[in-house]
Amino acid sequence: MATYIVLANFTDQGIRNVKETGKRTDAFRQLAKAASATLKDIYWTLGQDDIIATAEPPDDMAMTALGGALGKAGNVRTRTLRAFAQSDMASVLGRVA
Repeated sequence: MATYIVLANFTDQGIRNVKETGKRTDAFRQLAKAASATLKDIYWTLGQDDIIATAEPPDDMAMTALGGALGKAGNVRTRTLRAFAQSDMASVLGRVA
């Protein structure tokens, strides 16, 4: 499965209700499960991003739908990155002309 890194920042609504972030994470795990994805890790961070998560969905469409469902709740704005493991990069680099 592909790995994606989700970088999230609280919206005004999300920070006003920051004490609910743990419950919202549980809800996000359920959304991921419904999309046949696995939420691997989630971290609350200091710096440019408030939350960083890693997810493994079955495909790009599932990840896009999951991101849409997360954004629809209005608590965070996200940026999603496709991540490649070292073994994946070996395959990618084997295709570099």
